[in-house]
Amino acid sequence: MRTARLEAFSDGVFAIAATLLILNVSVAEGRPLAGELLRIWPSYVAYAVSFVTIGIIWINHHTVMTQIGHVDRVFLMISVLFLTNIAFIPFPTRLLAEAFNHPDDLQAAAIAYGVTLTLTAILFNVLWRYAARGKRLLRADADPRTVDGIGRSYLPGPFLYLTATAVALLNPYVSAGLYGALALFYVLESALFGSRR
Repeated sequence: MRTARLEAFSDGVFAIAATLLILNVSVAEGRPLAGELLRIWPSYVAYAVSFVTIGIIWINHHTVMTQIGHVDRVFLMISVLFLTNIAFIPFPTRLLAEAFNHPDDLQAAAIAYGVTLTLTAILFNVLWRYAARGKRLLRADADPRTVDGIGRSYLPGPFLYLTATAVALLNPYVSAGLYGALALFYVLESALFGSRR
């Protein structure tokens, strides 16, 4: 099976997930607007971090798909599970943003956010490694340096997100900061080193 339909479907899921994030940014009615705009600062930060995270995952997904020559049913099913997590990201984003105004809920929200991104990173690795193992689904002319670079650069993701999630057990504020730092790290990694893959 060719990749075009999967790419179109994936792009749609990424676009919808990124768009849904803005619905998490809202002000309460009946309160002074200036105060509300300041009070909801966590929503702005959560929106930015999750949008950038989804954007980087989309860029990396595009990189993967440029190396794929065809797909099979297993790859499609892994893709569905992976995209399920992408579509879910707006929910823990909202939980995390709202929890900053309800500190008792912050630990659970930080863990929910981290578990979602950890599962996403795991499934992305499974997706790539299934396709690349024995060049199972790769294009005949796939660049070996790019293939190796993808495998190396995606491997740390699950461990980094799992670590940030575990930190929430000790300090959810630090955990939330680590999610932001990871988004920034992947932006820089993609910009500085992506062309070397």
